[in-house]
Amino acid sequence: REGAFDIYAKEDQVEIVGYANCGGCPGGNIEYVPEEMKKNGAEVIHLATGLVVGYPPCPYIKHFQDLIRVKYNLKVVVGTHPIPQKYFAIHSTLGTWESRELSDYIKPTLSSEKLRLLYD
Repeated sequence: REGAFDIYAKEDQVEIVGYANCGGCPGGNIEYVPEEMKKNGAEVIHLATGLVVGYPPCPYIKHFQDLIRVKYNLKVVVGTHPIPQKYFAIHSTLGTWESRELSDYIKPTLSSEKLRLLYD
């Protein structure tokens, strides 16, 4: 359990009940996919790390979080797997994640450099 999945204790039983992409801008799948996941037992929705490592980072993350929380009453975590080092390096150079909002989004997937390198 690495990246944003490390919030779950190793002794906890965790089950992935579904996954989907956002459907492209502005995220059409976000409107209905969480409903299906909730029907399948989802208690938490993880938004993919790719939303913050893409360039530019997805401008709709906050909207997605708000919609899922309000409409489906599900917890939302930004991130899945650790950020690969190559993405960390370029975004650090560009200053992409300097805003408070984006720096908060990357925290769950930041991990150690050693782990980030494994995801390159």
